[in-house]
Amino acid sequence: MTTHRVYNFGAGPAALPLPVLERVRAELLDFRGTGMSILESSHRGPAYSAVHESATARLRSLLGGADNHEILFMTGGARTQFSALAMNLLTADGRAGYVITGRWSEGALEAARRVGEAVELWSSAGSSHDRVPQDEIEVPDDLAYLHYTTNNTIYGTQVAEPLESGDVPLVADMCSDILSRPLDVDRFGVIYAGAQKNLGPAGVTVVLVRRDLLERSPADLPDTLSYSKMAAKKSLLNTPPVFAIYMVDLVLEHLQSQGGLEAVAERNRAKAESLYAAIDGSGGFYRGHARPECRSKMNVAFRLPSAELDEAFVAEAAEAGLAGLKGYRSVGGIRASIYNATSAEAVTALVEFMGEFARREG
Repeated sequence: MTTHRVYNFGAGPAALPLPVLERVRAELLDFRGTGMSILESSHRGPAYSAVHESATARLRSLLGGADNHEILFMTGGARTQFSALAMNLLTADGRAGYVITGRWSEGALEAARRVGEAVELWSSAGSSHDRVPQDEIEVPDDLAYLHYTTNNTIYGTQVAEPLESGDVPLVADMCSDILSRPLDVDRFGVIYAGAQKNLGPAGVTVVLVRRDLLERSPADLPDTLSYSKMAAKKSLLNTPPVFAIYMVDLVLEHLQSQGGLEAVAERNRAKAESLYAAIDGSGGFYRGHARPECRSKMNVAFRLPSAELDEAFVAEAAEAGLAGLKGYRSVGGIRASIYNATSAEAVTALVEFMGEFARREG
């Protein structure tokens, strides 16, 4: 059977490495000699236990150890973590600080305010979220934590380096750029990331929690929302999303085989530079949303001279095998998501299409 695959620029669920998908297909019916699919395997059995331990170890290795953090596999995506974070770390007499750079950080702040006191320390809303902070945030030293979103999928902005938070625990929503570059995990108190961008399929959320912060988890939290209780059971307090974690393990193995995060970062840099060069060299036909110094290497957001041309671009691109380019529903325009698994060939094909479209319509 001939397989037809398009170039997938979707924001999430996003492209997965082809070798990983082929491995899943090969192992699906008989998982490594067990006579059953991993989808049918007990989460308490030896086959899945090996996968679970492997995924944890591979993630630690790629992140340089993360020796001071527990690695949790949870469900519910980032939206659940918006609330779980505050439930675990925001004490009744404390307050948390939030940096607002887009829709998802706004949602995180809204969720935290339903739990306790949370304050907005900085916002880019006044400039349509076209920028991220540049060493301009004053962080009160009495905060329970400082939260920010490292990469903004809707607006195409990215924080290049971890924010400075002093002794205040730094918390990062890294859903859309985790493992896209080397990371000093020790700078962070908590990192959380839904898998469906760079880690694997939708269904599992990775949470890294610094061990000393586990002591803050209130005893009366629901078990599956408690960082402390989940850590104590190594994320096996309840049935984990077995298949999603299995795929995360395969994606992590693939990243290791590709040279680790230094090599991944270099490939991502080259892809982004190629795409931004096409925008900047179009004579204004394509207009990027983010300020140049704040541009994301994961999500490239841009517009054409009119909404009609935006629609025509997306439709014709889809016919040419370039899928998932429509901008987020509330802002429109074009969005090319170029996560780890998006190949250089895919970006080259998009750049060539952009040139042809601009010559014809410009």
